[in-house]
Amino acid sequence: MATSSAQLVETSKRLAAYQAVKDYLLPTYTRIGIGSGSTVVYVVEAIAALGPVVTASMTFYPTGAQSEELIEAAGLNLQYINKLAPGDQLDVAFDGADEVDDDLNLIKGGGACLWQEKIVATAAKQFVCVADFRKLSSQLGTSWTKGIPIEVLPMAAPRILGELKHLGSINPKIREGLPGKAGAIVTDNGMWIIDAPFPPLASGKDCNVDEGGSWTVDALADRLIKIPGVAEIGLFYGKNGLQVQSGAQKPVAAYFGMADGTVKIKTPPSTKA
Repeated sequence: MATSSAQLVETSKRLAAYQAVKDYLLPTYTRIGIGSGSTVVYVVEAIAALGPVVTASMTFYPTGAQSEELIEAAGLNLQYINKLAPGDQLDVAFDGADEVDDDLNLIKGGGACLWQEKIVATAAKQFVCVADFRKLSSQLGTSWTKGIPIEVLPMAAPRILGELKHLGSINPKIREGLPGKAGAIVTDNGMWIIDAPFPPLASGKDCNVDEGGSWTVDALADRLIKIPGVAEIGLFYGKNGLQVQSGAQKPVAAYFGMADGTVKIKTPPSTKA
């Protein structure tokens, strides 16, 4: 049964990835962002399947070591986001998510690459999220209960933990390293990750914590990023690429491979027919 369930999830990821690439990777595009995570494996597979006639003129920008290896293994042209000229943008970026709510806000960072992922996503004209059915949620924090990943300066971690508890986080913890490795996990940037669980987050821009309400995505994100010692947070929120010309954190579309073999596509409310 376990093997069957695992195969179902992998099949759903592959379906979503191929559909997303078909819909959003135009042959005229030359700069493409590639995110991190298990679903992105199939994104790169789908891109490579287009063949060198299509991909030879394209350059691919990774969010970390995993996506860098995927790009090179597929024989695609590799470049780094720090080489992108000021004012230039990626045509599109593909990445996964740990949870996606009804307004296409995301929790990302389960793989500890959230800072690089946000840099690449916000450098793209269009950010497209690819995931499986387990990542669908009405509110962030409903199915992903491990907490919001927060990348922090190690020396500030103890004080940040206290601040998170003050804000209502339920038992925030410094993420431990891999099995057999003592101490905290260290990101590609030399930082630590704190996982901060909160009650499910509401949509919108207002919050009412003092009177028993819950944080909204936007309000909590704004508060977290202002904590001294926080480098970046795993909430992707605010505007999408259809609303602003640059710097969008939210996807213009999210593709979910479903358990029944279909692909569900979610777009921002304003773009729906």
